[in-house]
Amino acid sequence: MKIRSIEDVPLLSTNLRIMKFWSFLLEHNWRRYFALIPYICLITTQLLDIYFSTEPIDVIVRNAYVALMFFDGTVRAVLLCVKRFEYEEFMEKIQVLHDDLMDSEDAILRKMLRECTVASRFISKVNFIMGCASSVAFNMYPLFTTKKAGCCMLLPYTNLIVSFIFFCILMCNVLQHKLKNLKDVSNEKAREVIVWCIKYQIQFINFVDTINDLTSYMFLFEFVAFGVMLCAMLFLLVIVETVGQMFVICSYIFVIFAQSSILYYFANELYDQSLKVAIAAYESNWFDFDVSTQKTIKLFILRAQTPCAILVGKWYPMNLEMFQSLLNATYSYFTLLKRIYG
Repeated sequence: MKIRSIEDVPLLSTNLRIMKFWSFLLEHNWRRYFALIPYICLITTQLLDIYFSTEPIDVIVRNAYVALMFFDGTVRAVLLCVKRFEYEEFMEKIQVLHDDLMDSEDAILRKMLRECTVASRFISKVNFIMGCASSVAFNMYPLFTTKKAGCCMLLPYTNLIVSFIFFCILMCNVLQHKLKNLKDVSNEKAREVIVWCIKYQIQFINFVDTINDLTSYMFLFEFVAFGVMLCAMLFLLVIVETVGQMFVICSYIFVIFAQSSILYYFANELYDQSLKVAIAAYESNWFDFDVSTQKTIKLFILRAQTPCAILVGKWYPMNLEMFQSLLNATYSYFTLLKRIYG
């Protein structure tokens, strides 16, 4: 059964329809400007308010946090608009491979596709719930203080990128499944499967490269922004005046931490699964095949031993090790800030 358009791909449909409604993808109409212009105005007024502010440090920190959140959402939206056709072309490629897996005669591959779709939708729902919770939590702040507060976040962008990563992980799992089934097959069948895996591996590498082209510098900005936001919230936690304020800020720290950790976790999972492709090829009893087939498998293993990774700023692999380094640096700056204003 062929899917008619990328909107109908279950892996992408929920987040893509939200972006289509606001005309960031698939369409270009007045809704795009209706969404972006208020954001730009809010960022400008927020920055002016911070610049001319004579309020206490906790209010300035909170307002700076809000300005950064609005700015982050605006940058995401603008990048989507600028690279709209690149995103759409990439999703059309996903649609083609999605159709191939859905029509596969291998029941295990179809099961993998269903599990990938369910997991991606579940993560999208969790992100939306946490995003709503974060907005409610931060806007509850005025209940415990006479000062103002606010929050925004463009969650569909994060969910869409996580869906892309999920599909790349699925591609790794497909390769592993194909290679593990090479045992006790003829040389001709083994050669046919290996050639298919090489072509599929090239598609997988191109997919990861495309994701990096679309998101790498955005992730670099958010890498820095996350550290700044988390440091600001920790500092705000120290200087708040009531238990109610402390509870709200703790809730918000948990939400922003959880949303970032989800992205880094699945980027790390992609890194690990791409390494396991080489292991699956090596464990396929390749030494039982003829010399020509052995050489082909060796070349495949050699390439697979270099893992594919989602990159931050085109240089650093996005994984849990990098996330831990970010947390360590954030805590160091927090302790320094606490000493200065303590």
